[in-house]
Amino acid sequence: MSNKPLEKSVRYSSTNTYETLNELTDITKNVWIVFHGIGYLSKYFLKYFDELNPEDNYIIAPQAPSKYYLNNSYKHVGASWLTKENTETEIINNLNYLDAILEEETILSNRNLIIFGYSQGVSMAARWVAQRKIVCNQLVLYAGGIPNELNATDFTHLGNTTQITIIIGNKDEYLTKERLSIEREKSRTIFNGKAKEHIFDGGHIVKKELINSLII
Repeated sequence: MSNKPLEKSVRYSSTNTYETLNELTDITKNVWIVFHGIGYLSKYFLKYFDELNPEDNYIIAPQAPSKYYLNNSYKHVGASWLTKENTETEIINNLNYLDAILEEETILSNRNLIIFGYSQGVSMAARWVAQRKIVCNQLVLYAGGIPNELNATDFTHLGNTTQITIIIGNKDEYLTKERLSIEREKSRTIFNGKAKEHIFDGGHIVKKELINSLII
């Protein structure tokens, strides 16, 4: 008999929250689904979108499920979308959660849909768009990497009508020259050269003025 640990799995239902900003009305022009980075909570991530016109913009911020205390004071809580542990299972769980949000929210096709990912949120946003064939008007990948398992065929459903924007800080401490070169080649291949790259002066931070400039 073996005395080694045996990993098993069990399926169960779970409940998770998400945050919204402004109201979805008949005059709403843009619906945003925004994915925060590691260490954020969705309710605080929404502060970067509070300068957008509230009548025109309705923002949905999914909440990464894995919460933890950020430091030894045990006061501030952050969250993570994924880790290297049981990644495939966590991706499936997150995709199902995002599907539930989309079903819960009434998003009509006559509105601009903007999918926005920041830092670790880029990987989840890209996977959701790719695996669930989400058709959006804009896909914004801000200071994060495209998952290695995705390729050009995963995004052909976007066609030529989707504006793809990649935002990078020129002082981003997580982006070495080597990784920047790899990510640029990856985005060029995956999006067939259609992604627009925007380099700003700064580090691994969210800038409201860049978000505000995304409105078509």
